Amino acid sequence: MEPAVTSSFGGSSRLATLAQQLRMYKPPPSSSFDDAEDTQADQDSAGKVVSQVGFQESMTPVPKDPERFRPKRAAVLICIFEGDEGDLRVILTKRSSRLSTHSGEVSLPGGKAEEDDKDDGMTATREAEEEIGLDPSLVDVVTSLEPFLSKHLLRVIPVIGILRDKKTFKPKPNPAEVEAVFDAPLEMFLKDENRRSEEREWMGEKYLIHYFDYRTGDKDYTIWGLTAGILIRAASVTYERPPAFIEQCPKFKYPKMN
Repeated sequence: MEPAVTSSFGGSSRLATLAQQLRMYKPPPSSSFDDAEDTQADQDSAGKVVSQVGFQESMTPVPKDPERFRPKRAAVLICIFEGDEGDLRVILTKRSSRLSTHSGEVSLPGGKAEEDDKDDGMTATREAEEEIGLDPSLVDVVTSLEPFLSKHLLRVIPVIGILRDKKTFKPKPNPAEVEAVFDAPLEMFLKDENRRSEEREWMGEKYLIHYFDYRTGDKDYTIWGLTAGILIRAASVTYERPPAFIEQCPKFKYPKMN
């Protein structure tokens, strides 16, 4: 490994190697909401509806009907750093209890795209700076995962960034949006430990919502729903292996449209 490369990650050869690995990652193709024309394949597939908690867009392509479904774009930052014990960790937040939606829930830093954002990486890092005081210059954006679809009709792009040196980051949570900032081991989202699931059914299709219980210090957190789904995918890509449990994603479908 080149010294100049490792030095940009606080001297960590593991983070430098991970950055190279993730830059090679290409998300699978998914439905495009920007195409002006429908293809015969789109008509044949007939599309699928959005789950209540969010799944990879490649698993839930939706009908290209602008009058019926036009999701807005958002991005979240999966900020990975190397812990004191050499493990890979991810920065998470607990949303303010004063927020009107998802109050008190655990989430990744992020939000809706703005017109001035040049790409999803800029959206994710801008929002992270606004929410937790994370300077974008401290993060090396290495790749984006496939889009997820949220129950609020947001097309959420998970952006993976590597925190070059965790010692340089001093969290400054915005009290209007964030109640707490903490970190968790990324690999926990591949393990069956401290995980539970709830089976739900929609339009005749059964699927699982995953809940991960995590304790740090004297605080207990539960990571679930869209955030858990994104982190399962991020951990699978990072560690290059599937989770030790069945995800059981849905296959929601509309009837074919004439």
